[in-house]
Amino acid sequence: MGKKRLWSVFTDNMDECYYTQNPYCERHHIYYGPFRKKSEIFGYIMPLASRLHRNEKGSVHDSPNSGLDLELKKMAQEHFEANHGTEDDFIREFGMSYKHL
Repeated sequence: MGKKRLWSVFTDNMDECYYTQNPYCERHHIYYGPFRKKSEIFGYIMPLASRLHRNEKGSVHDSPNSGLDLELKKMAQEHFEANHGTEDDFIREFGMSYKHL
């Protein structure tokens, strides 16, 4: 059995950081925890340099629902609402709206 193939609606290049183009990146599920699988289904995955993902202060996992983490969640919500449904539909899928935070 092979490695899971993750994809993103935001980039075709999953082999380098979306922001820094660093080839040493990790795949970040924009909505994690109980919504991790839905991130995979909708393509809400972002390749990030490890410092942006988990290694430094202010990284997405260091500062949930703020900074870069909130920026990515808002970006994915905008994509969902433009392509899949309303804000209420998004809330049903992902538990809350991020656009007013």
